[in-house]
Amino acid sequence: MLRNILSKKNVINNNFFITNIRKFCYEVKNEALKYDVLIVGGGPAGLSSAIRLKQLNENLNVCVVEKGAEIGSHILSGNVFETKALDELITDWKELDALGPDATKAKDDNFLYLSNENNSYKVPKFLQPPILNNHNNYIISLGSLTKWMADYAENMGVEIYPGFAANKILYKDDKMIGIKTSEMGLNKDGSKKDTYMDGIEIHADYNILAEGARGSCSEKIIEKYDLRKDCDIQSYGLGIKEVWEVPEENSNPGYIQHTFGWPLDNSTYGGSFLYHMKNNKILIGFVVGLDYKNPYLSPYQEFQRFKHHPDVKKHIEGGECISYGARVINEGGFQSIPKLSFPGGCLIGCSAGFVNVPKIKGTHTAMKSGMLAAEAINEDLIKKKNILDLDERLKNSWIYDELKGVRNYGASFKYGNYFGIMYSGLSGWILRGKEPWTFSKNNNIPDSDKTELAEKHNPIKYPQPDNKISFDLLTNLQKSGTYHEDQPSHLKIKKNLKNIPNTLSILKYDGPEQRFCPAKVYEYNLNEETGMKELNINSQNCIHCKCCSIKMPKQYIDWNVPEGGNGPSYNIM
Repeated sequence: MLRNILSKKNVINNNFFITNIRKFCYEVKNEALKYDVLIVGGGPAGLSSAIRLKQLNENLNVCVVEKGAEIGSHILSGNVFETKALDELITDWKELDALGPDATKAKDDNFLYLSNENNSYKVPKFLQPPILNNHNNYIISLGSLTKWMADYAENMGVEIYPGFAANKILYKDDKMIGIKTSEMGLNKDGSKKDTYMDGIEIHADYNILAEGARGSCSEKIIEKYDLRKDCDIQSYGLGIKEVWEVPEENSNPGYIQHTFGWPLDNSTYGGSFLYHMKNNKILIGFVVGLDYKNPYLSPYQEFQRFKHHPDVKKHIEGGECISYGARVINEGGFQSIPKLSFPGGCLIGCSAGFVNVPKIKGTHTAMKSGMLAAEAINEDLIKKKNILDLDERLKNSWIYDELKGVRNYGASFKYGNYFGIMYSGLSGWILRGKEPWTFSKNNNIPDSDKTELAEKHNPIKYPQPDNKISFDLLTNLQKSGTYHEDQPSHLKIKKNLKNIPNTLSILKYDGPEQRFCPAKVYEYNLNEETGMKELNINSQNCIHCKCCSIKMPKQYIDWNVPEGGNGPSYNIM
């Protein structure tokens, strides 16, 4: 029966597919599904691992679970794609049109310093570090690539379950043996609806966590096995992105523009990207390092006013914003890579943090890490040692060399943006990553603790949106396709921090979560009886960016997965 359900999933409604899988498991009295390898996360890292496993041993039973309703629906990235890992994984990907019809060959790199809201200076090409050269790269929709990879993997025999959110890690004798998916059919108060179904247990001999940055299961595993004991804690940026359709006269396929400077001050790390794709599409985004100090700063509002700069506005003027989304990005780099292997499995991709920050790329390294995990598992199956050597494999791979060579770029910005730019140029052209020292990106202080008290800062007065170039947040949120069933909130205040929102956060920091959340999930309303402001959580707005689990005062939010299939439904992201 299960095989019959699986064979129908590409031609039927996804919710029908999910429901029937769950009914099957219920009918067999919640018997666990059993696989050789379970991969949590259907992004480029997880799918690369699945494909490589099947290339090495076609008889392996491999399963991929993905919390998005469809493969690619929760994927968001810039994305100028470097093909290095794909070249190794699928040598004939060009003939198979893996990147999709909108993929555009990069042709023109531009790097601007925005000095104020009207002026800019173009950084000459001879001063740009070679690492910023995008020759032979492609501007793509990463969501489209992952959909193609999923089809490729399924044709190899990989079983892929979209709409299944890994809610609980299962252990036996202190070893991970699988996951249990989230329940379905709960009311907001936690009571069961008539449609209630328990989660499914999925067991595997090897478990690969490929959830992306700040994955909920990955963070639990990192804590349980103390995988960060020999590295820096991770630091993050928040990337906010829009996709525009523009008049043909504004379209310049292959054009690439990055900026730094305005509207951010010298102490706030961040910058922008703007990429022209085929078919009159422009990908535009803004990234703010979450170690910023001012609690009144709103990354979303900074992005909206940034778009009014003449060197940005001219690209999108007269166009239409058709898609919106946000996601946190690993920015710790080489210094923050944790131990990858643990009893029963391993971490790959952005769950571990393989982003090359100065290169503004992480997909190729994420994919390669997935391939290395597959090779480690295959070798362990042959040698029957039951010990994965992924950490050793990483050290012998080009990922390690690439990230080590740029380890001080991002970390140098903690001394201010001007110093960071100068040091990056020095490292890129002269030192070339060979310097004997290694800076710490964050001195092991979490981004949440970098926020300063409200009394040290003045509120920022942001301009009103014009509804042509800039938009209010809730208007843009509708373009993310976000939807959550009537269900309990997946954003829970940690039990030991219940008093933080209505005391410390609002009283000392003026409620920064109202401003850093790119989906207006958190707001403070005045209680007329007490005269105090109280937190309200609009979990139905959540676009799964994970920012709140990072930047909250004392990190008081515990981010859990909602029902499988809920959340954003990104298009072209």
